Amino acid sequence: MLVRPNPWRSTTTRVVASYGLFFVAWALLLVLLIYWEVSNRLSDEAEHQLKERAEYFAAMDPPLLRDRLQAMYDFDLLHINAYGLFDAQGHAVAGHIVKPPQGLRLDGESHLYKVPADGGSPGSVRILAVRLPDGEQLLLARDAGLIDRIHELILRAVMWGLSLTIVPGIVCGILLSVRPLRRIREIQDCSDRIVAGSLDERLPVSRRGDELDMLAGIVNRMLDEMERLMLEVKSVCDNIAHELRTPLTHLRTALYRIEQQTTADDPRLAPIERAVAETDDLLARFSALLRISELQDEHRRAAFAPVDLAEVLEQVHGLYEPLAEEKSIRLQLEVTPLQPVRGDRLLLVEAFSNLVANAIKFTPEGGQVTVRAAQEPAGPRIDVQDTGPGIAPEHRRIVFDRFYRIDRSHASPGFGLGLSLVEAIVRLHNFQVEVGDPPAGACLTVRCWPPSPAAAAAQA
Repeated sequence: MLVRPNPWRSTTTRVVASYGLFFVAWALLLVLLIYWEVSNRLSDEAEHQLKERAEYFAAMDPPLLRDRLQAMYDFDLLHINAYGLFDAQGHAVAGHIVKPPQGLRLDGESHLYKVPADGGSPGSVRILAVRLPDGEQLLLARDAGLIDRIHELILRAVMWGLSLTIVPGIVCGILLSVRPLRRIREIQDCSDRIVAGSLDERLPVSRRGDELDMLAGIVNRMLDEMERLMLEVKSVCDNIAHELRTPLTHLRTALYRIEQQTTADDPRLAPIERAVAETDDLLARFSALLRISELQDEHRRAAFAPVDLAEVLEQVHGLYEPLAEEKSIRLQLEVTPLQPVRGDRLLLVEAFSNLVANAIKFTPEGGQVTVRAAQEPAGPRIDVQDTGPGIAPEHRRIVFDRFYRIDRSHASPGFGLGLSLVEAIVRLHNFQVEVGDPPAGACLTVRCWPPSPAAAAAQA
């Protein structure tokens, strides 16, 4: 199944996206390491300063303690330090901390606490509490919000970095994939035409000489060789069919003369008649093969003209209605207004005649063959459905092959070229024919619009 190019699924976009994700992950890891190192460094520095000050104030005489604490606060221009002095019962004596935080530990170690700031929102504060020799409690606090602000700063930088990395990366990936995708669309369109039968088409090659040009060159060389081989095989087959038709015609003429000269009671008459019939069959097969080969020549499209499919189907219905009545088969025609198509009227009559004749041949007496035509958004659709034995799923892909017959016993007349002829006409008109899956019988559908790439590849 062919897939239309998608810029979001192109190799360039995926490479850029993968590199972008790797870069973002690596940048996040680097930022996290920097944040962890900085925060640990600041925490250790704050704890070290608090311990030094605690030892200094604990060894100071009580009369000087309050003045030195106030002096420390006054010289703190950034106001990141604070203190509180409480008596043995926990009442505030001096300082800016009037109430110790809940769960305060007097262990001489610094701990982080969440305390209300001036704005009312809780902030991080590192507090060290010690008991002085006279029984008072000294609390030394240092604002730890700097680490939080660094965290916010790093987070903001990461968000800006992500937006300034991912968005340009995506845009760059799409822009870088536009030209290769355009080339791929051109290659795919050319491939569709080749699959549809234009064997002289070649994949486009630019002057850049990139990987796509190298691949297109390889495929074009392969197509050159394939076209040469196919034309040789086709030429040989056509020449064989053409060259054998002449001696077979002479043989048939000689046998016919002998048949005319043989009396009715001559025992040699019956073998001669069978030989004439077999020769007629061979001539018909060669004529059908040459006819299919002729239809594969796309130069016949030059004579195409608008064709009314409703009139074509009515003509086919009128031709085969007597044959259907002779077999006690009801031939029903259901046609709605159809959009004219461009094609060869006689060839389309021949194609639909083969489909109807094939349906009548395999429909038992008392059955029904329905020719249904309807206009769909993409174009007209014609279904030829019968009430015969149907076509098994394993045969539906190969019923259009030359000389293929579902009935291997050759009990039914035919050469196995009727559906091949239909497919050749359909391909010439750039339509598509397929075998449906009705509840009973067989249904062959002709869609009078260009086939999808998947359908064209399936028909190839």
